[in-house]
Amino acid sequence: MNAQGALLARLPVSEGGGSLLPQVLLAVACGGYAAGAAVGWGSEQLALIMGDFGLSFAALLASVSCFLFARSRYSRFRPAWMLFAVSSAMAACGNAVWGWYEVVLGQAVPSPSLADLFFLCFAPPAIVGLLVLAKRPVTRAGWVCLALDAWLIGGSLLTLSWSLALAHTAHFQGESVAEAALSLAYPLLDIVLVSMVLALHFRRSNANRSAVNTAIAALALTVFCDALFTSPLLREHYRSGQLLDAGWFAGSLLLAYAPWGARRTEATTTLPRGPRPASHTAFSRPIAGSLAALTPYLAAAVCTLGILYNVIEDRRVDRVVVLTGCTVVLALVIRQGIMLLDNISLTHELAQKENHFRSLVQGSSDVIMIAAPTGVLRYVSPAAAGVYGRDANELIGSELASLIHPEDIGRVVHEVRRFLAAPPSEEPTTRIECRFRSGTGQWLNVESTVNRHQGGLIFNSRDVTERVRLQAQLQHNAEHDPLTDLPNRALFTERVRQALGGRRAGDAGTAVLFIDLDGFKGVNDRLGHQAGDELLIQAARRLQESVRAGDTAARLGGDEFAALILGDGSRDPSGRQYEVHEIADRLRLMLSQPYRVEGNEVRVAASIGVAFAEPGISAGDLLRNADLAMYRAKAGGKDRVELYAPQMQAEVVRRAELATRLRAALHDGEFALLHQPVVSLATGRITCVAAQARWRSAQGILFTPAEFLRVAAEDSDRTAELGRWQLEEAVQQAAERSRLGHEIPVLIRLSARGLLDRSVPLGSIEALLTRHGLASGALVIELADSDPRISFDELEQRLVVLRRLGVRIALDGFGSGYAAINALRRLPVDVLKLDRGLVEGIVESARLHKITAGLLRIACDLGMQSVADGVDAPEQVLALRAMGCSHGQGMAFSGPLDEHRLRRALVRGEYPVPGGAALPVLTGSSLPARRSAPTGAELVGRPPIRSNNETPVPPA
Repeated sequence: MNAQGALLARLPVSEGGGSLLPQVLLAVACGGYAAGAAVGWGSEQLALIMGDFGLSFAALLASVSCFLFARSRYSRFRPAWMLFAVSSAMAACGNAVWGWYEVVLGQAVPSPSLADLFFLCFAPPAIVGLLVLAKRPVTRAGWVCLALDAWLIGGSLLTLSWSLALAHTAHFQGESVAEAALSLAYPLLDIVLVSMVLALHFRRSNANRSAVNTAIAALALTVFCDALFTSPLLREHYRSGQLLDAGWFAGSLLLAYAPWGARRTEATTTLPRGPRPASHTAFSRPIAGSLAALTPYLAAAVCTLGILYNVIEDRRVDRVVVLTGCTVVLALVIRQGIMLLDNISLTHELAQKENHFRSLVQGSSDVIMIAAPTGVLRYVSPAAAGVYGRDANELIGSELASLIHPEDIGRVVHEVRRFLAAPPSEEPTTRIECRFRSGTGQWLNVESTVNRHQGGLIFNSRDVTERVRLQAQLQHNAEHDPLTDLPNRALFTERVRQALGGRRAGDAGTAVLFIDLDGFKGVNDRLGHQAGDELLIQAARRLQESVRAGDTAARLGGDEFAALILGDGSRDPSGRQYEVHEIADRLRLMLSQPYRVEGNEVRVAASIGVAFAEPGISAGDLLRNADLAMYRAKAGGKDRVELYAPQMQAEVVRRAELATRLRAALHDGEFALLHQPVVSLATGRITCVAAQARWRSAQGILFTPAEFLRVAAEDSDRTAELGRWQLEEAVQQAAERSRLGHEIPVLIRLSARGLLDRSVPLGSIEALLTRHGLASGALVIELADSDPRISFDELEQRLVVLRRLGVRIALDGFGSGYAAINALRRLPVDVLKLDRGLVEGIVESARLHKITAGLLRIACDLGMQSVADGVDAPEQVLALRAMGCSHGQGMAFSGPLDEHRLRRALVRGEYPVPGGAALPVLTGSSLPARRSAPTGAELVGRPPIRSNNETPVPPA
C-alpha cells in the first residue's frame, strides 16, 4: 500500500463460501434433458412422455417452489411469487393436457383445445407479477412514463413481429377464426411479457435482487421458446420431446430455483463483501442509466426497422404497421415532453438543494473533507481555517495520510479497511478518532464521522482536543489519590491483576507490600490535619523514590500505602524472599526517618506486611494476604516487616468466628467470674482476691482471657460491655461474701481506656458500691495498661476521684517499659504489680533478679504495697520474699477458683508458705510491718496519701 492510497486501500475479499450443490444439480438436470432431447430420447414414446409430462412436472415444481416461498416469509413481493406460482401451475396443466392427448389417448392435440386455454392463462399472472416486482413510481408522471415505456417496447416488437410473421398468420387461408385468433394470441401475449421483462430490467427493486433477476431470466427463457414455437416454420415441424422443450424445462427449473437458491447465494456473498470495485461503481450506474434513457429510442428504432422491412420487400404497407408505428412515435413525443418538464423541475430543485447544502457546509463549524480513492483530499470546507489553523486551499491536493500522527496511521488504516469491507447497508458510517497536524505544528485530537462517497470517503471532522484532555484528567483523577497523586486502590488493584496475568503469570517473585504509618494519628491530634497531610505527601514522595521504575507505589487511604514489586523470573524462592524483605526493610527505614512538618521535626514508624504471588492466586487474595501480614507486624510491636504465612488467614477466620460468638455470649450467660487469691508472702494469709472472667461457650469450649479479650479489644462496644459486667458482678459477689463474714477486698482488672470511657461514669461506680453496701477499701481497680495515646492528665483526674470514693488503685505490668515508669510518676497508685516476665525468670537470671530487686525497693520507698503476678514455683516465692515483695498471686498457692471453692479457701484463711518461718518483708517508711487478720489490711491499709510529684525518686 503506497502513501497515496494508505487510507482507502482494501483487502481483497473472496466471494462465495456457500454450497454449490443446488447450482450443480440444476445444471445437471437441464443438461441431461437437453442431451436426451438432442438424441430423441431413444424412442418416440419416451420422447412424448418427457416432452409432455416432463415439462408438466418441471412447471409443477416451479409452482410449488414459488408458493412455499411466498408462504414462508412475508414481504411486499409475496403477491408476485404467488402469481408466478399460478402462472407455472397453468403451464403444468397445459402440458399435462397435451400429454393426455399424445401419450394416453395416442392422438393429435386438437386446435383449439383445453391445453391452449391453460397456455394462454400462463402469461397474465406472470405479467401482473412482473408489475408487482417493478419499482413503483411516486408521481403521476412516473406512472405515465411507465405505461409509455411498456407501449414503446410492446408496439415496436408488435411492428417488427407483424412485419416478419404475424401478417402472414393473420391472412393465412383455410384457418377458422378461432384458429387464427389462437395463432395471434400466443405471440401477442409473448410480446406483452417481453415488454414487461425489458421494462422491469431498468425499474426493478433492489430488495431480494438475486431472486428477482433469476425469476426474470426464467420467464425470459420461457418467452423466447414461446416465440420460436409460434414461428410458422418451426411450428409445422414441432414434435414433443425435441430440443425446444429443453428451453421450457430449463425455464421452469430456473424459476423453481430462484427464490431459494438465489437467496442463499446472496446471503453468503454479502456477508464478507465490501463495496463494489471502483471501476464497477463508476461505470455500472451510468451504463444502466443510459440504457434506461435509450429505451424509448431503441423501441422507436425497432419500429422503424419493421416499416423499412416492408418497404425493402416491396410489400404493401400494412395498416397495422402504420397505426402501431404512429402510436409509438406519438408515445415517444409525449414521453420526451414529460421528461423535459421533469428535467426542468429537477434542475431547479437540484440548484436549490445545492445552494442549501453549500451554505450548510461552508457555515458549519465542522470540517468536511472529501478524499479520493488514492487518499488525496479533493475538497476541504472553509471551516478548516478555524479548526486546524490552515487554509482550505492549502489542504486540497495533499495526502490525508501525511496529516495524521504517525502513531495513529496504522489504527486509522485498519479501521478504514474494516469499514470499507463491511456491507454499506449494515454499517453506513463509522467514527475515527486520531491526531491531526494543525497549522502551528501542534497535534489536535480530531473525531471524524466517515461516509462512503463514489469510491472515496467523506470526513466530517471536529476538534475534540479539550474533551480528550478533560477525559484524560477525569480518568487520572479517578485512578489517583488527590493528595499524593499516587495510584489509588482501584488502579493499584488493576495493576496487581495485570502483574498476576499475561506474561508474568506464575512468577512467584511478584510481591505486594502493605505499609501503615505507626503514630500518624498522634501527629494529626498534636499538629492538626494539615500537618498530617503534609507528612503523607512527604511519605508518598519517599515511597515513590524508593521503588523501582517498573514497580508501583500507591496510597490506599488514610495512612495506608502499598507497593507492587514485580518479579524478576528468579527460580530461587528463598533468595527472592530475602531480596524483597531487604527492599521492605529499606522502605521501613526510609519512611521512619524524621519529617520536617511546619517547622517541627516529626517521627513516625512503618509497619510493613509482605505477601508473594502464588499460582492461581487472585489480586484480591494477594492484597488480603499482604494486609494480614501488615496487621501481624503491628500486633508484633510495630516498626517491623512481617511476611505472610498461611496460618494468618486461619487465625483471622477463627477470630472472626470468635467475635461473632462473643457478641451473644454476655446476653446468653456464658461468662462466669472466677477469683484467684492474693497471698501474703510473709504469712500465707489471703489478703485479696483477683477477679477473672472466663467464657465457656455453648459448644463447651473454655476460652481464657488472653483469647477472648484480644478479640473484644477490637470491638470497643463489646469491651465496654464486658468491663461493666465484670465490675458489677465482682462487686455483687464481694458484697455477698462480706455479709457472710468474709470481708476480703476484690481486685478488678480494667484498662485505662475503659476507665476513660464516658459510658462508665464515676457516679455509676459510687452508686454500685452504695447499692451493694461494699465497705470503703474493699474494691481495688487494677490499671491494666498505660497506652501512650491516653491522656495522663485526664486519667489522673479520674483516678483521684475514684480514690476519694475509697477505691484503691493498682498498677499492673510494672517494670515492662518506660510507659509503666511514666504512669508511676504521674498517677496516684497504691499497689504495684510486678510484670509476669520479671517473675518467670527471677530464679534463673541474675540480671532479672537485680532488676526486680531494684523495682521492689522503689515500691518500698514510695510507700506502696507490691504484688508479684504469676508466682508458680516455690523457688519464686522464696526469691521474691527475700527481695522484699509483700504479696504474690499464682499457682504456687492457688489457681482461679469458683465461688464455692473460694469460700472454702477463705474459711481456711491461709496457704502454706514455702521456707517455713517468716522472713522480714520490706515495707514503706509510713507502713510498719504487721501481721493482721485476713481482712486485707496488709494490701489495702490506708497509708497517708502523698502526691507522686512530691515523692523523691532516686535515679535509676
